[in-house]
Amino acid sequence: MGKENNKIKLYTSQSDIVLQIIEKDGVCYSKKEFVSKKYSESAPIFITAYSWFVKEFAKIIPKPEKAEYPYWAFKELYNLDDSGGGNVLKLNVPLEEVVLFDLFDWNKIICMKYIGENEEDEKEFKENIKKLGLKETDITLTNFYPELKQKITESWMRLFRNNENIKNGNEEGIGGVQAGLWRIKKEWIIKE
Repeated sequence: MGKENNKIKLYTSQSDIVLQIIEKDGVCYSKKEFVSKKYSESAPIFITAYSWFVKEFAKIIPKPEKAEYPYWAFKELYNLDDSGGGNVLKLNVPLEEVVLFDLFDWNKIICMKYIGENEEDEKEFKENIKKLGLKETDITLTNFYPELKQKITESWMRLFRNNENIKNGNEEGIGGVQAGLWRIKKEWIIKE
């Protein structure tokens, strides 16, 4: 799994400013304002997803006072999107500092979609809302369908269903391993 001494090797892409802060302070925390600037007109979708993640992630790994939003990292370099021109970092992160999940489940949250117990459950949910003439984004980003909205957002808890299995080396059924981190520490960076 890439796990040694209760640590996991991960890859992340970060801007020059993040690297400068890590170099200067030894640690960097992500801020909500960075996400808003990065995604501009798409920010409401990302703010909805990230805000949900922050609330639930803090229940698993306590949020440091200076942290507002998570950093993302990936177990495999090929899952990393570095098209934004960032700096690719290889990290060796203590397992107690990270939550691990299927990146395809996170993508469903970013798309404001339902995460089913299984494929059949997802298909059934989609068919039901299609019969109502609705789309998941319409449900999630408005307050017109509170019961359906609640069903979707409650389904997002399934994002964390594989955290312990992945930490124990079981990636069965996982499309790709993504990680959430509250911070990036200088000591985690592997110099190559």
